[in-house]
Amino acid sequence: MASASFVKLNASSSPWIGQRSFNQRPGSSPRLPATRVSVIRAGSYSEELVKTAKTIASPGRGILAIDESNATCGKRLASIGLDNTEANRQAYRQLLLTTPGLGQYISGSILFEETLYQSTTDGKKMVDCLREQNIVPGIKVDKARIHSLLLLESNTINFFSTVYHNSYLFSLSFTGFSPPSRRTVVSIPCGPSALAVKEAAWGLARYAAISQDNGLVPIVEPEILLDGDHSIDTTLEVAERVWAEVFHYLAENNVLFEGILLKPSMVTPGADHKEKASPETIAKYTLTMLKRRVPPAVPGIMFLSGGQSEMEATLNLHAMNQSPNPWHVSFSYARALQNSVLKAWQGLPENVEAGQKALLTRAKANSLAQLGKYSAEGESEDAKKGMFVKGYTY
Repeated sequence: MASASFVKLNASSSPWIGQRSFNQRPGSSPRLPATRVSVIRAGSYSEELVKTAKTIASPGRGILAIDESNATCGKRLASIGLDNTEANRQAYRQLLLTTPGLGQYISGSILFEETLYQSTTDGKKMVDCLREQNIVPGIKVDKARIHSLLLLESNTINFFSTVYHNSYLFSLSFTGFSPPSRRTVVSIPCGPSALAVKEAAWGLARYAAISQDNGLVPIVEPEILLDGDHSIDTTLEVAERVWAEVFHYLAENNVLFEGILLKPSMVTPGADHKEKASPETIAKYTLTMLKRRVPPAVPGIMFLSGGQSEMEATLNLHAMNQSPNPWHVSFSYARALQNSVLKAWQGLPENVEAGQKALLTRAKANSLAQLGKYSAEGESEDAKKGMFVKGYTY
């Protein structure tokens, strides 16, 4: 895992890091490498953090994630025969972000850094297109070896060194996070080791604390990959371990739970498991995990699709909203919102309207799923096709 030094490392004066933890067995190694940290509190930003989180987690709306790197966006464009040029990326993003009526179903959109500075062909900033529809714009920062967190204050962009590869920034007060190795991922077939889980949880918690200390609402996202042939019970076991550690360290870092959003994977069998689970089973296992691990103070659960087909992601979300939940249970989808769009557009100017119609269809479907009112009747065959890619990277 990549690392750098945003906080100074020194365990000697730390009251808990580097000491024996509450569940550490005699003779075992400490929970984490020795680290000295400063206490982070949301402070005067508390009301703003809570308000922002609730705005994103508003009824019938979710997040459109279009934060793919240029390389990954190029793969999407190649699927319809387009070269990976800035002009083609601009045309595709313009199609998405200028879709009329999108704000009815989408509350926030995560952008890649290039898109932050792009304008439409008629000169309007992409982010302004979002704001006009009451969609909060965000940005993912991916600086490889040069790690950055973007803070936008009074229309000024300041870059601060951090220990992480990726972060998202929503408007002036909203940030999501994926730490080392592009995002925090947990691979079940290869482990995960206790140390890997603790390191991932610690990184997420520190990022969340630092974000809130700067008036930013963090999205906390440890992604448990679909890769493998494990059962849904194994996924549940691993997910419970991961989220137990995450919330332990969030609490240790004084993170305001009312001012965060979560972006978990759904609890499903491995992609290669011989038995596929129904939406009702996935909903049961996922909600069981969340109720055991996530405090009701957290305002929103914004699921990632993780390679599910468009219809699977929508059906599973719908199944989870058949009875009241302690949190807003919604979506932060990328491929599960965009796959049909690409096929309808095909890179042709005369197909822009068709592409936007496809986006609205998927956004509305997931909006209805968030409200527990979705029906799969009339779904296309393309929407039923899985999009799992082994070892997928963004």
